[in-house]
Amino acid sequence: VDCASPANHTEFKTPQALLRFAAELRVISGGKPVGIKLCIGHPWEFIAIVKSMTEGEPLLDFISVDGAEGGTGAAPTEFSDHLGSPLTDALVFVDNTLRGAGLRSRIKIAASGKMVSAFDIVKHCALGADWVNMARPFMFALGCIQARNCASGLCPTGIATMDPTRYRVLDVQSKASRVRNFHQNTLKAVGELIGAAGIAHPVDLNRRHIVRRLSGSEILLADQIYPKVLDNQLFTEEPIADPRLAVYWHRVSGRSFAADDPQPVDAPPKADANNT
Repeated sequence: VDCASPANHTEFKTPQALLRFAAELRVISGGKPVGIKLCIGHPWEFIAIVKSMTEGEPLLDFISVDGAEGGTGAAPTEFSDHLGSPLTDALVFVDNTLRGAGLRSRIKIAASGKMVSAFDIVKHCALGADWVNMARPFMFALGCIQARNCASGLCPTGIATMDPTRYRVLDVQSKASRVRNFHQNTLKAVGELIGAAGIAHPVDLNRRHIVRRLSGSEILLADQIYPKVLDNQLFTEEPIADPRLAVYWHRVSGRSFAADDPQPVDAPPKADANNT
């Protein structure tokens, strides 16, 4: 089964056109929520989308953030394992950008990419997600063995195929029970983790609930590693804690995905031609 999935999109070339296309889909669908799923690459490209929304273009209803860890069984190995920013960094960046632009309360964030446990849900909600998307563990509950034949129609377990000689081996009643049990037990475990953190609801999670060991002698809270940007802070003169926003926010226009003289965040100063 062929699936043409080029890196570019035929419907838009600019942030403005992307947002207008999303608004058109919302109208065509009768008002259903419309958003985008992306894997963060150059930070200024996402900043351009957000900046375009602050300049009067239609808002997205949600943004689903995928990490470099994600990928379907049909994806090339080079894409599924190496392309884009890791989910943790990308999620924090998207949350900070929307918050700093004053849009966080109006746009929901989903996180996806190798989510398999209740802790994955709690962790990513604490880092900024409103919900998480999980596919892999439900596929495991169905009996997926990760044969990576999803796009061929030759799935040996009969899950990712339309071939009746293959999918007839699935015992629907048995698999449905397994999927239900996984879902129920995962949500139960989420509730137990929330209770252990001393809070009543996942909405109360924040970066201070996540601790990371950086070395044998250094442990930091996630909000120390990833400082939060305050609401509307990008429109003030206050210093911005997120270095990507501090560097690129004023270099980007909502009219283009390009940045004005983009430089890596940690790039050294340009050499002076008069000094050797």
